[in-house]
Parts: sequence; C-alpha cells; structure tokens
Amino acid sequence: MRAFFPLIAREIRLALRHGADTTAALLFFVVVTVLFPLAVGPEPAALARMAPGIVWVGALLAALLPLERLFGADYEDGSLDLLLLSGLPLAMVALAKTAAHWLTTGLPLLVIALPIAVMLHVPAFSIFPLLAGLLLGTLTLSLLGTAGGAIVLGARRAAVLLPILVLPLATPVVIFGAAAADPSQSAAGRTQSLLLEAAFFAFCATVCPIAAGSALRAAGE
Repeated sequence: MRAFFPLIAREIRLALRHGADTTAALLFFVVVTVLFPLAVGPEPAALARMAPGIVWVGALLAALLPLERLFGADYEDGSLDLLLLSGLPLAMVALAKTAAHWLTTGLPLLVIALPIAVMLHVPAFSIFPLLAGLLLGTLTLSLLGTAGGAIVLGARRAAVLLPILVLPLATPVVIFGAAAADPSQSAAGRTQSLLLEAAFFAFCATVCPIAAGSALRAAGE
C-alpha cells in the first residue's frame, strides 16, 4: 500500500498537468445535457421524465473521453515498463489508474450533475437516487474503462476500439442508473435498480482490475 497511494497521487498530477482532457470531458457533459432541452422543448414534465436518461448518456460519453491516455501515455514514453518492474501487483496498478480516473473525471461529473438535474426539472425525490446511481455508475465506468484501456493497449486504432469495447459492457450501468432515478418508478423499484447497480459495481470491482493486470502483462511482453 505504500506504493499504491503514491501511484494514485502521480496519476492525479499527470491528469492535472494535462487538464485540457478533463476539462473537455466536463464541458462535453454540460453541452450534451444543455442541448437536449433545446431539441425536445422546455416543457418541465417532459424534461423531468427524460432527465435521468439525458444525464446518464452524457456522463457515459464524457467518461470515455480521457480513457485513451489512461495507459497510452505510459506505453509511449516507457513508464509502463517501470510500472511492470515496480513490484506492485499489476491489478493494483490498474486499480490506482481507476481511482485516479474517477477522482479527476467521475467525481467532477457527479458534482456537476446536481445543478444539471435541477435545470432539467428532476423531482426532488429523484435527485438522491440519481446522484447515488451516478456515484456507483461512474466508479463502474472507471473500472470498465481501465480494463478496456489495458486490453486495447498497443493495438492499431485503439481510440476506435476502446469505445466499441466499453460501451456494450456499460449498458447495464446506464439502464439501472436511469431506472433508479425514473420519477414514474415506485420507491421499491428505484431501490431495486440501485441494488442491481451496486451488484454490478461489486462484480466489476472484482473482475476488472484482474483483467486489466493480465492485459498489462501481455502488453509489456
């Protein structure tokens, strides 16, 4: 663990050094969610019904933008070889990358989602399930993105392959997350959707770091 937390700090410093990537993801999220009301009209009832889906699609697409640099920069400048020789288990290296990605992308998206939800007329009783679902969902997206980034590492057109790989796997995240904040759902239905999303997060937290570590080892060889 003495090497794990410094690695997270290093990844956060690198992300802040290339802050344009994170800023672009956040601006993309804001622009996408703001454009929807212009397209479908300003009627509060219609916006409230569609708001969970709007927020979730915007968050999913925005979270994908910084993933290309997650391992790509280390692969290009040789830092990946040093990580492979550091003695830290590769699953822990992948987990550190996941934590840094969530702290620099997922957490800001979660913060921005609150005023966006208010703007889209999300009912008060749906805001907490929406944010709780986004918390679990952005963590899951970071895990899936880390595994996907490691798998396509070194491949030709990795930037094209990565969304194709991650988007189908992220489908349950969007479905359960949007259902958890759906105003037409009962309280029991929203709770059930949150529990399903938590179960999917637990599965990804177990499998994705191991899969990413194996892919990193293959890329290093």
